Amino acid sequence: MSDAAPAQGATAGTLRAIHLRPGARVPVVRVERATAVADRGLAGDHAVGGRRQVTLLAVEAWRDACEALGRDLDPAVRRANLLVEGIDLRAAIGGAITLGDVVIDVLGETRPCELMDDDGRIGLMAALRPERRGGVFGRVCVGGELCVGMAVASAPARGVG
Repeated sequence: MSDAAPAQGATAGTLRAIHLRPGARVPVVRVERATAVADRGLAGDHAVGGRRQVTLLAVEAWRDACEALGRDLDPAVRRANLLVEGIDLRAAIGGAITLGDVVIDVLGETRPCELMDDDGRIGLMAALRPERRGGVFGRVCVGGELCVGMAVASAPARGVG
């Protein structure tokens, strides 16, 4: 794992949780470690290849959504692969997120859908919509090992900062 400081204009944070989705509409599995595979996604996750290989959710955005909803929910219900703290994911779109040796190109917003309101969570979809609280998705450019607690850095979108 790299201990290098983030590049100028980058922000730093921490990886708080890793979730693998073994299949569509089945509960996520929380793990302490995972392997990111270049151009594929996370080993053991059902989303493989394509543009949406990995999803990321910010702790701060999740807290705001729960406050708007008036309920405290486990972030696992969002089904995002990586829960990060201290990173402005909205600003990361068009840039990159690094976690040790792993590099993820952030390609867009993960828009909440009606599945967020399953199992009595009525209103979560609406609470996630403002300010891109639902997180972002990206493509794994450089693979490697991930572990909860590792440093996360976000480089701004190209041409910004």
